[in-house]
Amino acid sequence: MLYAAKQDPERIQRLRWYTLLVLCISLIVIVLDNTILNVAIPTLAKPASKGGLGASASELQWIVDAYTIVFAGLLLTAGSLGDRFGRYRALTFGLIVFGTGSLASAFAGSATALIATRSLMGIGGAFIMPSTLSVITNTFTDHQERGKAIGVWAGVSALGIGLGPISGGVLLAHFWWGSIFLVNLPIVIIGLIGGYFLVPESRDPSAPRLDFVGAGLSIVALAALLWAIIEAPTKGWTSTSIVISGLAGVALFVGFLLWERRTPNPMLDLTFFRNPRFSVASAAIMLTFFALFGTIFLLTQYLQSVLGYSTVKAGAVLVPQAAVMMVLAPQSANLVRRFGNKRVVATGLTVVGLSLLLFTQFDVDSSTLEVIVITMLLGVGMANVMAPATDSIMGSLPRAKAGVGSAMNDTTRQMGGALGVAILGSILSSRYGARVTELLPNASSHVIAATKDNVGEALAFSHTKASGPLSAQISEAAKDAFVHGLHTSSVVAAGVLLVAVIGVVLWLPARHRDEATEAEAVSFEPVAAGGGG
Repeated sequence: MLYAAKQDPERIQRLRWYTLLVLCISLIVIVLDNTILNVAIPTLAKPASKGGLGASASELQWIVDAYTIVFAGLLLTAGSLGDRFGRYRALTFGLIVFGTGSLASAFAGSATALIATRSLMGIGGAFIMPSTLSVITNTFTDHQERGKAIGVWAGVSALGIGLGPISGGVLLAHFWWGSIFLVNLPIVIIGLIGGYFLVPESRDPSAPRLDFVGAGLSIVALAALLWAIIEAPTKGWTSTSIVISGLAGVALFVGFLLWERRTPNPMLDLTFFRNPRFSVASAAIMLTFFALFGTIFLLTQYLQSVLGYSTVKAGAVLVPQAAVMMVLAPQSANLVRRFGNKRVVATGLTVVGLSLLLFTQFDVDSSTLEVIVITMLLGVGMANVMAPATDSIMGSLPRAKAGVGSAMNDTTRQMGGALGVAILGSILSSRYGARVTELLPNASSHVIAATKDNVGEALAFSHTKASGPLSAQISEAAKDAFVHGLHTSSVVAAGVLLVAVIGVVLWLPARHRDEATEAEAVSFEPVAAGGGG
């Protein structure tokens, strides 16, 4: 049977790079979906008579957030289930659920239905992402090859930065909004077929009992925290609902940690955090994605609202950055071998921080070349942080725990990214509002109220409700205020990266024995033939 043949160690070793190709194809469906939806938001807001869904501002936010909250909330549980029942099975389950959710999303008849189907896609994504990385860890047993494979994985995860907006813009120009979800189906099908033939099965040989209490606590805690972080810029950081949700999330997360310490079969073994390769690298990734997601979120608004780029052009400008990350991330393993993890990750973080400081050079009339060069520098730094830090995390764990380790890596990304968007977005918003008011000293309260919230609304008001000198004045003030806020947010993000650099220099080991290779009972152990195939 094919299933038994797939488990042959010699075959696994011979076809390992083809296995990596399948895993990267499976990953593409997630990273592409994360950015392609943003392009369709204006279309979804249009009434049904004009090809949209008539979604309100709140519904639009939940169409995006429902996926993120479900995805991040389930990651740890999905990784643990993959370790327990098999990572190939988890990957297959995730692809099927994600494909089903994509098909249902494409033909959703209302905003409420689309929110529900996006949640279904979040369930699928939560099983796909940790499965890809944990299969890599169990397939590439040589730590140098694993570093290169994780570099390729990290490079592919950067694809969505540029390709999502471009492909979304092209699809919306020729088809209806549902096409941005249908594009997922061919990728899912290729991933399922390729996985059937090329992805071996692996799981934790100890097969611990399921930690239902830990899973429940982690899901609710992460969902509550993430909801509070995402909604805070809109509702206000001190609003009752945000404070209650945030405190509940923290309390439940503390409860999760206490439970994991006392239960004999923890979902997340907290002793992992005693290893600085795991804990410091996880913190570095979280802080890096705090800065990256937050600044990219603001950068896309800058390109479209301030510089006036179309969605397709804005995506095209970011393609060189994604290309740099795809090319350099796999090469970072060679740098790690020569200089060690500490130096490579610290240098990468420093480059990212410097590129964010260069964001302060952006102005209302910056050239396309300037944007491309600075974002390419950002890509150089990211390539030398994502892959080495991820490899440090996965190499610090027994391969039997690769699923939950991968999920922890993905959870830190999501939480860091959500915090970055919320906090840096709030900083920009506060600076923007104050600056607009300052630049329009003689404007009426009606004009100030219509322009002080965000640059998009201000520009729309200047084009439709104002005329003559006032229109130009509002437009110039809004763009200037946004750039002013972008500069402040970028400096804050760079400061966060400085903290990460200090932590890495002080505590991340330069080199360390590979737990995934040397720890007891962690060699690749194919499960007994008995699955389908």
